[in-house]
Amino acid sequence: MAQIAQLTAEPRTAHRKTGAKAVRNAGKVPAVIYGQGREPQHLSVGSVELVRLLERIVPASTIVEVTVDGRMVKTLIREVQRHPLRQGIVHVDFMEIQAGKKLRLEVPVQLVGIPDGVRNQGGILDQVLRTVEIEVLPADIPEKVELDVSALVIGKSVHVSELSIPNAVILTDRALTVATVSAPRVEEEVTPAAAAAVEGAEAVAVAEPEVIKKGKIDEEEGAEE
Repeated sequence: MAQIAQLTAEPRTAHRKTGAKAVRNAGKVPAVIYGQGREPQHLSVGSVELVRLLERIVPASTIVEVTVDGRMVKTLIREVQRHPLRQGIVHVDFMEIQAGKKLRLEVPVQLVGIPDGVRNQGGILDQVLRTVEIEVLPADIPEKVELDVSALVIGKSVHVSELSIPNAVILTDRALTVATVSAPRVEEEVTPAAAAAVEGAEAVAVAEPEVIKKGKIDEEEGAEE
C-alpha cells in the first residue's frame, strides 16, 4: 500500500511582492503543482513543515496530499531544489496524480539479512543498485522493496530479476546486479627477510651521500696541492 502524507500550501501569484525571494524571506518555500490537463499552480509551503515532511518519507514514492484553499490534490514530489552553498530548500515541484492512471517512478531497494559470506567467511557486502524503476497505479506504490541476501556467499550476487513487487511492473534491466559479496581484502605481510632488505637499502641510501661528499673533498685537497 502506498505511503500517504499531508501538507498545507498557500496560493502564490506572479505579483512582485509575492515573488520567490519574498516567499523565502517569509520563511516559506516556493512550489508548483503541475500535471496532465491542468495549468501549473504556483504555491508556497512552510519551510519547517516541508523539512519535517521530507525527513520522514521517501519523497519519490510517497503520495503527498497537498491542501490549497480547502481543496486537496494528490501529488508526488518530483523535484526538490536545494541551495548549493547554504542549507535550505529553494523550490519544490509536485506532480498531480490520478487514481486510475499508472505512474513511472523509482522505489528504494532495502537489503534484508546478513549474508552467509559476511557472517562466516568475512566477506564484504556491496549494494550496487539502490533504486529500481517501476510502473504502478498510485494506490499500489510500495514504500520500498525488500530483498533477502542471507544466502549470499563470497563471489555470488543477486539481480533485479530476483525482485518481486506486487501489482507493479519492474522497468529496470532485470540482468543488473543489486548486491554482491566480495572476498575480504588481505593485507600483504612483510617477512623478516624482506624487512631486513628494506632496512639495508635505507642504510645504503643514507651512507651514500657521505661517500660522495668525502670523495669531493679529497679531489679539492689534491687540486690545492
